[in-house]
Amino acid sequence: MTRLSIVDISVVREDETRDVALQHSLELARAADQWGYHRYWVAEHHGAPSVAGRAPEVLIAAIAAQTSRIRLGSGSVLLNHYSAFKVAEVFCTLNELFPGRIDLGAGRATTGPITDFALQQDRSRPYRADSDQQIDELVAWLEHGFPPNHPFARNPLDTIDALPELHLLGSSTWSAAAAARLGLRYVVAGFINQQGVPNLIGSYRRDFTPATGITRVTSPDVRLAVHVVCADSEAEARRQLAPVHVMYQHLRQGNLRAPLPGPDAAVAQLGGAPALERYQPGSGVPPRFIGGTIEQVGEQLEQLGADLAVDEFIIQDLITEFPARLHSYELLTGLITTGDRAGQVASTV
Repeated sequence: MTRLSIVDISVVREDETRDVALQHSLELARAADQWGYHRYWVAEHHGAPSVAGRAPEVLIAAIAAQTSRIRLGSGSVLLNHYSAFKVAEVFCTLNELFPGRIDLGAGRATTGPITDFALQQDRSRPYRADSDQQIDELVAWLEHGFPPNHPFARNPLDTIDALPELHLLGSSTWSAAAAARLGLRYVVAGFINQQGVPNLIGSYRRDFTPATGITRVTSPDVRLAVHVVCADSEAEARRQLAPVHVMYQHLRQGNLRAPLPGPDAAVAQLGGAPALERYQPGSGVPPRFIGGTIEQVGEQLEQLGADLAVDEFIIQDLITEFPARLHSYELLTGLITTGDRAGQVASTV
């Protein structure tokens, strides 16, 4: 295995405040920078008391100022709510401040009718997004690629020239098709749509159109985001996985604003620690939550990576005990190959 990366939602435990959660993200990012992780992405969520990550652009800048090597980006910025031009300007500015370290991970999501409506500037009509137009426009802004008859081409703006690395994130057939059509890097959210992962990756590779644009790639470039908890024992991994099981229980009940408990309170709510899921070799379908010792996690990721021909995993977690969270990622560094880590560190000196 070579590359491991992190996507952080800045989880807020029920007895903590949002500022504590954000400071935890900064501390984890600093550690990940030293441990050899390839990327550190931060998420955009709205209206969730258990998540502090709502403004990735701000958090990226704060993390970049406290790290030196690791790539930083959004996982993802919700393009469907914003001007593609503004998103391009923001991430190009970040890349001007921290050259060669910024990833623009673009995606889409609805956050409920009230929040979706609140995020729009035009309140004269209900929320409606045109995902194809938005991703096409984002690429065109980054590449100065509007056709001659387009209104934006008649007034070219020369302020977008320090380009971030562009990725399209998703868990649907739309994201796979759009990434293939435009020749974009593609990140599959395997913790959202487990059963769809093999088909999404397969269709992306099958339909991929090589692109020569500066923000795009000439061959399929795909990575997989998975939920992972690693601990010194299987029992401790099960304990640390309990809060995320409680969260999904609340989601199934429609309770979107329920607080996220600590692991012992979560185990009590569940009536016991959850069982570990196991990857079925050959299926290409990741477990919703991968957990266990470093040997158990490593075996599953290695087999999953081989089955899907994926050489980079982006790890998410909802561990609510921060020391255990740090330890999980420290243990996972054992899966980063020595040569890859050495190459990353050497690039900073």
